[in-house]
Amino acid sequence: MPKTDLFESPDYYQLDELLTDEHKLIRKSVRDWVKKEVSPIIEDYAQRSAFPKQLLKGLAAIGAFGPTIPVQYGGLGLDYMAYGIIMQEIERGDSGIRSTASVQGSLVMYPIYAYGSEEQRMKYLPKLASGELMGCFGLTEPDHGSDPGGMTTNFKDAGDHYILNGAKMWISNAPFADIAIVWAKNEHGKIHGLIVERGMEGFSTPETHNKWSLRASATGELVFDNVKIPKENLLPNVSGLKGPLGCLNQARYGIAWGALGAAMDCYDTALRYAKERKQFGKPIAAFQLQQKKLAEMITEITKGQLLVWRLATLKNENKATPAQISMAKRNSVETAMHIAREARQILGGMGITGEYPIMRHMMNLESVVTYEGTHDIHLLITGSDITGEEAFK
Repeated sequence: MPKTDLFESPDYYQLDELLTDEHKLIRKSVRDWVKKEVSPIIEDYAQRSAFPKQLLKGLAAIGAFGPTIPVQYGGLGLDYMAYGIIMQEIERGDSGIRSTASVQGSLVMYPIYAYGSEEQRMKYLPKLASGELMGCFGLTEPDHGSDPGGMTTNFKDAGDHYILNGAKMWISNAPFADIAIVWAKNEHGKIHGLIVERGMEGFSTPETHNKWSLRASATGELVFDNVKIPKENLLPNVSGLKGPLGCLNQARYGIAWGALGAAMDCYDTALRYAKERKQFGKPIAAFQLQQKKLAEMITEITKGQLLVWRLATLKNENKATPAQISMAKRNSVETAMHIAREARQILGGMGITGEYPIMRHMMNLESVVTYEGTHDIHLLITGSDITGEEAFK
């Protein structure tokens, strides 16, 4: 029998006072949906390494697909505080489900909105917002991860169309995506974005199996074997790495909020367990070492909450820098990983079972710490920003 989701969000510094009533209403609607639709089934799907595709309609209904996209294109026209809150609540349920929403909104809808033509926006965005179409984002290659500029996927001009060749890997949503935003080099070595549609001859999306992380998320490859791409499928308003990196900034922002959701779930689970579990005649919450763990958890969560709230404020004012987003993404994931491990210890042997969400979060976070920029790369982004010296090359 599925257990009732008793999650209560920690708010040690009364940060709710910084949110509008609309933000709180959005959070409640998403939290209620996660408690009803995600929590009862997610352990089973993670154990079976299967993606719960039936959740896609619900994700669309709660506005998780491109919430900041303007209303005329099917989005909700929300601010970045709302977007962050939505991602936090979804990842509190599961990182893989949040990844599905992040890819759709930040990595598929955002580039079409920011870099696409008006015809592309009208053709794709409303259907992506409603979940009628699902998308994926092709940047990472087998030999090019942290160095996307070294990509070898390429396209050539063939008159009235392009010919695309190459491969991408570690692509969330790939196995079921209807379209892919693919970044490739033209004959001159310039990077451009292309909209590739399922059904185009030579385009395949083999699924990635045997994952120990993001097991309830669908991951695959994108393979292009002389795929004919109509010229109107080129994103016309960007060239170079700033295109995909602009998308990654959107996704990293969502992760900064989302990873804190996973941390909150682990903390809430550990606190509840510590109050109920008795050893030596009293709840283990009464022992100093357990209090130390819990006190440090809530301290780090509170610091993270303040960081992402400020980042959201800067993003709403169009002031947030890529380096600031990198700092928040790295901090939130590091916080979540540490809290997950401490929470696992509080639960003892029960912490490794599917009776509780902690081990699932812990395994998921092992992917979150390296995707959308690895932990080390984000540290170097901060280092480069404060010193003016690049350590990548």
